[in-house]
Amino acid sequence: MDTGLLELYVDVMRQHNFSAVARSRNLDPTSVSRAIASLERELNLKLFHRSTRRLTPTEAGLVYFSRIEPLIEELQRARLQASDVQDRPRGTLRVQVPVSFGQLNIVPLIPHFLRLHPELELELIMGDRPLDLLEERIDLALRLGPLDEGSDSAEQLAKMDSRVCATPQYLQQHGKPARPGDLLHHPCLTLHMPGFGGNWHFQDQNGQTETVQVKGPVRTSNALALKSLALSHLGIILQARWIVGRELASGELVDVFPEHQVSAADFADPAVWLVYPTRSYLPLKVQVLVNFLKRAFLQGPPWQSLLEGT
Repeated sequence: MDTGLLELYVDVMRQHNFSAVARSRNLDPTSVSRAIASLERELNLKLFHRSTRRLTPTEAGLVYFSRIEPLIEELQRARLQASDVQDRPRGTLRVQVPVSFGQLNIVPLIPHFLRLHPELELELIMGDRPLDLLEERIDLALRLGPLDEGSDSAEQLAKMDSRVCATPQYLQQHGKPARPGDLLHHPCLTLHMPGFGGNWHFQDQNGQTETVQVKGPVRTSNALALKSLALSHLGIILQARWIVGRELASGELVDVFPEHQVSAADFADPAVWLVYPTRSYLPLKVQVLVNFLKRAFLQGPPWQSLLEGT
């Protein structure tokens, strides 16, 4: 039996949608439907109940999938391992990264990475909504903050150091807060994302903690938009250093509480995570990207020494 057809069937079982599988494989949805119908004829089994709105596995389809899925994964793993024996990473890498983080920290690294590995192609999926890595055939994802419960494996790439900052013009006009509680009298621009709210958490050098429920005229899910609004002197922001580091260094933004550790996250130890599907073997193409990113983030932005090859 054609293993490519079985791999397609496994994808359809995971996503329960012909169109989604077709998009991920760059195929026409009707060709996916015809392929599954061909498999059903070959097996003399009905694998799916079809309707105009839903695609539901039959009982026979569930039993067949439970036996076929581990075999297909083993075949794919064997193919990858045999390819990696050549010691040259090749093929297509599908990587998901958050939009703002990717624009500032990943996109500048791509040209250098591809020069090091010319036989690789990179498919960069920019999105803040976590995708199912298995269903979307994603090799590696970078995620910020808390991780969802599930079967994914993850390791920390970097801590997220955050700063409270504003423009010199804003502070000259409205005054600089002397302590965290003073933020109650200032417009604060906040990140509107799961896990990040209007509570800003502070810890001073003595370990004393304080939480301030800030308010302001704007909430947004885009970190770059938040920085742009702050640079327009609209208010005070709490942002990760990877977003505002250059502006703090140039003086466009001022660190309001340099002696405090700060966080807008409603969870402990916000970080950047490398996330990949749980599997016993990590392909060489993924290994080289993971090692490259670890080296880059160890040096820190703007990665200049890495890009210069030092």
